[in-house]
Amino acid sequence: MRAKIIGTGSCLPDKTATNEYLSTIVDTSDEWIQSRTGIAERHLVSSETETSLSMATEAGRRALSDAGLDPKDLDLIIVATVSSDFITPSLACMVQRGLGAPHATAFDINAACSGFLFALNTVDAYFQAGIYQNALIIGVETLSKIIDWADRTTCVLFGDGAGAAAVTASEEGMIASLQGSDGSGGDILLCKSRSNNNPYISTSKEPGYLFMDGQEVFKFAVKKEPECILSILEQAGLTVEDVDYFLLHQANYRIISSIARKLKLPLEKFPSNVSHCGNTSAASIPILLDEVNRAGLLSKGDILLLSGFGAGLTWGAALLRW
Repeated sequence: MRAKIIGTGSCLPDKTATNEYLSTIVDTSDEWIQSRTGIAERHLVSSETETSLSMATEAGRRALSDAGLDPKDLDLIIVATVSSDFITPSLACMVQRGLGAPHATAFDINAACSGFLFALNTVDAYFQAGIYQNALIIGVETLSKIIDWADRTTCVLFGDGAGAAAVTASEEGMIASLQGSDGSGGDILLCKSRSNNNPYISTSKEPGYLFMDGQEVFKFAVKKEPECILSILEQAGLTVEDVDYFLLHQANYRIISSIARKLKLPLEKFPSNVSHCGNTSAASIPILLDEVNRAGLLSKGDILLLSGFGAGLTWGAALLRW
């Protein structure tokens, strides 16, 4: 049995920050941001009640509703995030409580922007092993709380939000999967946590802000993504022409268009929401999947290729039949 997505959901904060607004708090401009990233605005939490937990729970609830699945039927909940509200317990356990899913095993995954794909591939492995039947996968980020809002090279890129997929074990669905990591590149995109603090060593350092070497990340992405796409298609015995839609991590529109050119495919095959969501890390692909699904663009039997890259460095892909 393989993983089959039967429902999608997403949740975005009501408040948006346009490029024009950011230009009033940091030295930037709409032209500078859009020409380099394709981003026009991003959603940001704007109250104490908007959290990673609240967005993850709502996205999960919408995905279950779309699938017609009762929370009590869930065997597994996996949340992919780098910006949980808690060090412990896992955000997935708190989502389990919020949804009322008492039978589900729940845990988090941190693979940065590849997190949703790592979670999907993990669920698929559980299903192939015959361990579970129904799962909920959520990607959620409140990146605005780990961004340095005085750093114009990073603060213009990221947004908050959550996306989710309800998944069941089926004879059709996932066709092939792929994932990988390269820790030697970990320094080009990172966010430090708490420093040592005990009776032998005491520091006053606060957790760090997100750091990114944009040029190195761009070079990695435009090289690794096409390799990843072609590799999983070869694994499945398919070609790029067999794919109906490529749902890629929404980091930068220039990266997406560069990948389309390398694969010699029309941009119409690459739906994008980066213009109004920015980079939402682990939430990026499931938010896009939900938007495409709810727009009625997907038909039964469509071949979808989901692919992403992120800090770690990590990368992953999933080829599935809708």
